[in-house]
Amino acid sequence: RPLAGFLHSQFIRKQGNIYKPNNKEMDNDSMSGMKTMQDVHTKEIDLVNRDPKYLNDDVVKVEFEDVIAEPPGTYSFDGVWKASFTTFTVTKYWCYRLLTALVGIPLALVWGIFFAILSFIHIWAVVPCIKSYLIEIHCVSRVYSICIHTFCDPLFEAMGKCFSSVRISTTKGV
Repeated sequence: RPLAGFLHSQFIRKQGNIYKPNNKEMDNDSMSGMKTMQDVHTKEIDLVNRDPKYLNDDVVKVEFEDVIAEPPGTYSFDGVWKASFTTFTVTKYWCYRLLTALVGIPLALVWGIFFAILSFIHIWAVVPCIKSYLIEIHCVSRVYSICIHTFCDPLFEAMGKCFSSVRISTTKGV
């Protein structure tokens, strides 16, 4: 029997009413299960390991020894070598920090928008187009298959029967 204010009765599942479920699996109001889903936008980030998937393992690791090296027999003064190392390392460190402070957040915004648009296009345009193409190509393939079986199969079967009695033998002449 319909409830007050509803034209149709509420949908009842085996587990219970979808608004007030009888079992704990479907009960979102009870915290007894403590199965809370974390929001991906507010998850904690690792400030120590900032490349957990090793995206830049072989690309961006540039240290002083990778850029500047003195072959045996052409060494500079030890003080110059130490000062060069310190200058390179500190300059690279602070320039990177300054650039990320100035450009990092705007680029994060740009890349966020870019990947949002890319995801939107993929979800709402690419996948439906591919599904539509696969449905349409299935119909075309059935028509093509019927045409091949109707016209080509008898032709090739007749040609096979005609040439089945042909025997070829090769002899080697000296």
